[in-house]
Amino acid sequence: MSQLTLTPLRFSPEELTEVVGLYASNPGYCRAAGEYDPEHVPADRLEADLREEAGTEGCEVLLARDERNRAVGLVCLLDRHPVDGHPWIGLLLVHGSLHRQRIGGRLAGLVEERYRREGRDGIRLAVLENTPESSAFWTSLGWQEIDRRTDRRHGRPCVVMHKRLT
Repeated sequence: MSQLTLTPLRFSPEELTEVVGLYASNPGYCRAAGEYDPEHVPADRLEADLREEAGTEGCEVLLARDERNRAVGLVCLLDRHPVDGHPWIGLLLVHGSLHRQRIGGRLAGLVEERYRREGRDGIRLAVLENTPESSAFWTSLGWQEIDRRTDRRHGRPCVVMHKRLT
């Protein structure tokens, strides 16, 4: 199995081109989320959104690379949710050409292991209700639905999921 690494996004022109490609390779997600047109992902707006995310206290935007240094995914993390205190995965996006190759599960495992090492007892995320395949993916990794509510930024209906780390 190939090695995967997660490193902070540096916002270089090359990395931003790779990130635009990650989004464009996931047209179903782009349409479901309603943030970007998958046919023309606006690099400047995507960069501004990710810079805002990375500049928020306790948030990280991480680029996932394989052993050949290819960008294979993007992960956004929140270290401590202001309401429940848990770490959250804000986004886990795998390049569309690499779906069903266990990369998403491996990236989730890297995040889970990181928080486990930090002594955290659980981790959460929200999945858009209109992406049942995403709920099925997370359920297959041992995550459980704990709530349904709208997301804080866009008001989209979401399934809140939790995974115990202890």
